Amino acid sequence: MKIKKTIIIFMPIVLILIVLAGGGIWFKRKYATSVNMDIHLKEYSQFEYPEDPANRSVHYAQYSNRNLKIVKKDKTHFDLILEPTNDHTAKVVFNDIDAGLFVTGLPEWTKKDKDLEIIALTDREWNRQQVSFEPDSKHIEITGGDGFEKSNLHSAAIAKNCLNAGLWEILLFTKEKEEKALYYQGWFTFPLGHYKAVFEEITGLSYWEHWRRLEHWVDPAGASINLKALRKVLNEREVQAEFLAQERIFASGEQVRKLRTTNVQNVITWKDFCGSSVEFATFAPPGRYYVEKPWKNEYWRIAEFKKAILRDIQSPASEEVLQEIELVFKDSKTGEENRFFVSGFKLNQLPQLPVEHYPQGLYMPMGIGVPPFFLSYQDLERNPPDKSPYFSVLLDSNDTWINHHEVAIDGPVLHRDINNPNVIHVYLLSYERHSLVGHYLLKI
Repeated sequence: MKIKKTIIIFMPIVLILIVLAGGGIWFKRKYATSVNMDIHLKEYSQFEYPEDPANRSVHYAQYSNRNLKIVKKDKTHFDLILEPTNDHTAKVVFNDIDAGLFVTGLPEWTKKDKDLEIIALTDREWNRQQVSFEPDSKHIEITGGDGFEKSNLHSAAIAKNCLNAGLWEILLFTKEKEEKALYYQGWFTFPLGHYKAVFEEITGLSYWEHWRRLEHWVDPAGASINLKALRKVLNEREVQAEFLAQERIFASGEQVRKLRTTNVQNVITWKDFCGSSVEFATFAPPGRYYVEKPWKNEYWRIAEFKKAILRDIQSPASEEVLQEIELVFKDSKTGEENRFFVSGFKLNQLPQLPVEHYPQGLYMPMGIGVPPFFLSYQDLERNPPDKSPYFSVLLDSNDTWINHHEVAIDGPVLHRDINNPNVIHVYLLSYERHSLVGHYLLKI
């Protein structure tokens, strides 16, 4: 009896030790690093990814089955090497890439307020950042293959996906019919051990304080935004503004390509989005759209446009006087006022454009100190996001952060009118930029 009792007591201890040992091995492997690392690279065929909204080249999938090697150069710089597995595919190297410009960071002044720190990190991780390189860039090297890639590469890109930490892509483009066309795309996870080290290097924060937020989709519900910490208001005034509710919806650029990822019927004008059953294809790991996983919206939060406010502001990031626009809405369910802010830009530097060219305007994600969705590596080096005065947030009347992804708004677009520089066009981008969901005219 004593032996049996000892066994019964001993067994749970053994199981606990086994679980702890297994967990330790898993943890060590997950964050293991070395100077040279072979990384799993995921590629999709046309059949595997039919909803892909990219403009695919006729050469798509002709230069596939590559391997990826990542080589650490110093604390933040890495080589990303696409290695071929056949004779006709070239070796493509991204040389000396500063991962500190991709890994989630935040402006220094947000670290003085815990809620601002959380929101800054969350939105930086949740936003796409696609960085392009010209074929003659010192950071791009192409060797071998049948010569097609060496002669016809239009641009190469590294994309940090708007998902969990480390979910990145490599994209290669050629040119067809005067348009950029995708001929190669590979998904990979930037090694989390390196990610952790770069994060701590560029932020001075402990990775373990934020790892769950960075590696998983954690909603920072209830966080409060201290607007005074983000900028000082110099003056403000309400401006004449109009929601073009009856205007027929239109699309250009990526919104045209993403019609296939939007499920909506009989939405004719901008006002039809509020109260509609529009659904968008969900963007999910490793970094692709899934039409079978619809993303809904909460457009009732912006159902009724009330007014617009223009401010001159001073940002901690700049000595210049910058501008801020606030759009005020009435929630059709609660009657509460919700407020959309876009701040830290120069009004007189917004381009003058016809509405059909709106993607050439200030086309930005939401967040604090975030880069544009699409930019060149040179522009990223010149304008690192953690030094940017820009921010865009959606708040309730108590300055509580509203999860704009659940509302299904991912950013603003701004430009001046082609004929009248004192008229500002403001558009709201839907979740994942599938569509515009509102057009507002502000007369300055």
